[in-house]
Amino acid sequence: MGEIGAVLVSAVLPVALVALVGVWIGRRFSLDLRTLARVNIYALLPALVITGLYESELALGSALGIVVGFLLNCGVLYGVAIALGRVFRLPIESRKSLVATTLLANSGNIGLPFILFALGEAGLARAIVYLVASSIFIASVGPIILKGEGVAVGMRVTLSLPVFWATLGGIILLRLSWAVPVPIDRALQLLSGAAIPVSLLTLGIQLSQTRLNFGWYELFAACLRLFVSPLSAFTLGRLLGLEGLDLTVLVMQSAMPVAVNTLIWVTELGGDTDRVAKTIVLSTIMSFATLPGVLWLMGR
Repeated sequence: MGEIGAVLVSAVLPVALVALVGVWIGRRFSLDLRTLARVNIYALLPALVITGLYESELALGSALGIVVGFLLNCGVLYGVAIALGRVFRLPIESRKSLVATTLLANSGNIGLPFILFALGEAGLARAIVYLVASSIFIASVGPIILKGEGVAVGMRVTLSLPVFWATLGGIILLRLSWAVPVPIDRALQLLSGAAIPVSLLTLGIQLSQTRLNFGWYELFAACLRLFVSPLSAFTLGRLLGLEGLDLTVLVMQSAMPVAVNTLIWVTELGGDTDRVAKTIVLSTIMSFATLPGVLWLMGR
């Protein structure tokens, strides 16, 4: 219990406190959540990705292992969500929602700060790799599995993502060992430094705008994300030969609650938005209890 308490104080409590500030702001003021999300998506997150990549000392093998583990886990989770949706005879819109909430983890808003505080800069570098893979996967495959659009649509969405180009730029700078001019580097550092706190404030504002009214579906969907996903990721990671920090980050990112932007994807591509919103809130609340437990188990 001492180790779990240390995790709560060092990793969970800072995340929760900043999110609670967002809840307070969201209840006190009328704010446009989409504007905050766009600031993060189009300015702050790309800066965090590009600086995280060109400053990274992460070995290529570690990065590839995390990406492959993530993709395999997505395949397993997709199959599980589809099968359970049919077993329980869920309406088509609820099936789409179950797939979305099972696949889309909050590897940015909660994943990055939690892993930074719990595992340090080395863990953060690996968490960024997972986040980039997740962002590109969601943008390219999301339209296909949620709306039945073709591959061309998915590719167009991917190419419109600033994170994609930030990833490409960061890899080029890293591989060619190019020095970023000081003014540009400092500007990127300022933007990247704001990414995590703004993400947590956005999460808190989202929580303040959602009704706390849950049923069996929301609990079921939250458990798929918080328990089945990390268990599957751990199994696949071991089969891939991952160990140490690589395996821990893969499992921890897979254990994150449902991503806030899942609601945006479901709104655009189809699904039960009310159930998705409630699942996001419930899984986020539950994760403050489950994440320390998963981290403790990974450290044993």
